[in-house]
Amino acid sequence: MSVAPANRRYRVWYRPMTARNREEEHRAATPLELLFDLCFVVAVGQAASELHHALSESHVGHGVLSFLLVFFAIWWGWVNFTWFASAFDTDDGPYRLLTLLQIGGALVVAAGVGKAFGDDFTVIVIGYVLMRLAMVGQWLRAAASVPEHRNTALRYALGITIVQVAWIAWLALPDSWFLPSFLVLVVAELLVPVWAERRMETNWHRHHIAERYGLFTLIVLGETIFSATNAVREAIDTGHDVLGLVFLALAGLVLVFAMWWLYFDQPGHERLAQFRYGYAWGYGHYLIFSSAAAVGVGIEVALDHQTHTGHAPELVAAFATTLPVAVFLVSVWLLHVGPRNECRPIAIGFPAAAVLALAASFTPMPVYLTALITAVLVAITVIASRGEPVSA
Repeated sequence: MSVAPANRRYRVWYRPMTARNREEEHRAATPLELLFDLCFVVAVGQAASELHHALSESHVGHGVLSFLLVFFAIWWGWVNFTWFASAFDTDDGPYRLLTLLQIGGALVVAAGVGKAFGDDFTVIVIGYVLMRLAMVGQWLRAAASVPEHRNTALRYALGITIVQVAWIAWLALPDSWFLPSFLVLVVAELLVPVWAERRMETNWHRHHIAERYGLFTLIVLGETIFSATNAVREAIDTGHDVLGLVFLALAGLVLVFAMWWLYFDQPGHERLAQFRYGYAWGYGHYLIFSSAAAVGVGIEVALDHQTHTGHAPELVAAFATTLPVAVFLVSVWLLHVGPRNECRPIAIGFPAAAVLALAASFTPMPVYLTALITAVLVAITVIASRGEPVSA
């Protein structure tokens, strides 16, 4: 009769939830977290597609506002799962099923994006509330299993539940209250973690959080790669201005590569450690994520303008790329680089590049110049940081 090794771990259906070690080594994203991210790609892609359609039809104000509101639902659902999983991930049966419920909610949100751009947020709210109530289940499990965090977990569960009831009631409000009441509920959502963790902070892991945010940044940057691919496909399929569309695709690839380089050049966990509670760093990434996704939309709008298939004015088509690039640069500057960075060429280079990108909107080649500006900024960061030690 064989004897199983004493150190072997066996899969069990249920185990009490425990708080993770904040100093745990080699804390990496799990396969379940990666699946969670993959499903959110669908929602991000739908939001980007609808924004592209709105900008191409010159519905700028309505399209941008709808994109920002929809993106909040996508982003906030992802953020809450990510920080919880960093502190309490048990990977047992109930945990996986509640995560599956959140994934289902994200797919419902994705299905409702089109209607939301038509001012009907009913499906979005259904999917969003589904995601959030699944998180209530996770927090109640933590409250029952981790005595030292019971008060914090119960505060989370109570706060999330109250706000979800408010979201459901929000659907019945008159149209004149739509935006002000939406913003009030957004503030309420953002304040729940601040209130819940006021007495005791959960054991989130800064290396793990930085990795998770980096992975989502890759997801939204993928939208730009997709847009550049569309430019090449358009050139091959139609034969319309083949050389011009290939150059546009190359400019898009330069942009996404430069944005990737600039975001990941500075270790995220080191900057995260400088924010006392992590709220500014975590919340500020809304601008990084949404602007990175919008850059891909800008490339597609530029493609429409170059092939004369869209109706956006020339300046709108230019700002569709340059504005999100500028927002991305300023956001990365504030959250990853730091305005007081001791390397002055880098500290000054980011805001200067953002201003130059906006100025490129008024030139005949805004996308190409913006790609050049970001590439030069990459070169400046490489030269200015040469010889510095590389952080682990």
